[in-house]
Amino acid sequence: MLHESNAFPGKAVKMLSKKVDTILISFEEARKELPKAKNIVLTGTPTKVKDLELSRMQKNEVLRQLGLKQDKPVVLVFGGSQGAKAINDTITKIINEKLNKNYQIMWAPGPLQFDLVKQRIKNLSKQKEVKIVPYIYNMEEVMNSVDLVISRSGAMTITEISRVGKPAIFVPLPHVSNNHQEYNAKVLESVNAARIILNKDLNAEELNKQIEDIILNPKKMEEMGKNAQKIAVANVEDKIYEEVKKLVK
Repeated sequence: MLHESNAFPGKAVKMLSKKVDTILISFEEARKELPKAKNIVLTGTPTKVKDLELSRMQKNEVLRQLGLKQDKPVVLVFGGSQGAKAINDTITKIINEKLNKNYQIMWAPGPLQFDLVKQRIKNLSKQKEVKIVPYIYNMEEVMNSVDLVISRSGAMTITEISRVGKPAIFVPLPHVSNNHQEYNAKVLESVNAARIILNKDLNAEELNKQIEDIILNPKKMEEMGKNAQKIAVANVEDKIYEEVKKLVK
């Protein structure tokens, strides 16, 4: 049995697809890329991030603990443990040029870039609507409490955003095998749950324009969030367990 987390299967899975008994996939888009597979089952990918269905009061408490206001939209920005330089450079410019007048920023630039980012932000101590941390350890609570997510588009990130049901702007990591991050991002873009800005097209003005187009339109923001949940697979662990049991019998 193999499990493919990405929308576009990797070389190893493709090569072994006709030899194994079952391939579990996270996104329906992967099915057509595995024509020689004997048995393909959509199970999703296990993740600890779930839709907590927090009340407004609970969300406000999370924001309060983060040091953010409760009456202004919050944009969550992260690039994983290694960070994402292109995204970090762009968010730095947005903050320094004071483009984020209509929203707050919760930003995890990654432990390796955290100190550099802090040095490059002008008047950091006075940035009351920007919270910068090396890494977010309570991602489930934070993602459930913010309004919009900006990130790369790895398979796990796509899975988490769809489970929580948040609108997103993806900047796919370029130069990866089979361009799989862009394929992942298109899963949510295709159901009008996300926007894609390619790395080469990323700049502060364009990103800020896309952010404001979403967060200043509550109806659009809510619709995108609901669309994201349409691709989420429920009971992932149970589905995988059932397929394992079938195989070992």
